[in-house]
Amino acid sequence: MAAKVLERFPAGAPRGSWPAEEYAAARRAEGQPATVVMDLRSDAFLVVVDRQDDDGRA
Repeated sequence: MAAKVLERFPAGAPRGSWPAEEYAAARRAEGQPATVVMDLRSDAFLVVVDRQDDDGRA
């Protein structure tokens, strides 16, 4: 899967805080199909969208 990273959030957010999920929800409300994934190497949550080719295909 080729994906574009929109934003990166450290995994150590305060308990009960979900900044990556909140950011992704706001992007989805704008019409972007944002998803949150975990990058284990950097210990961060990434908000990503599928990268599309120039002709609009994923």
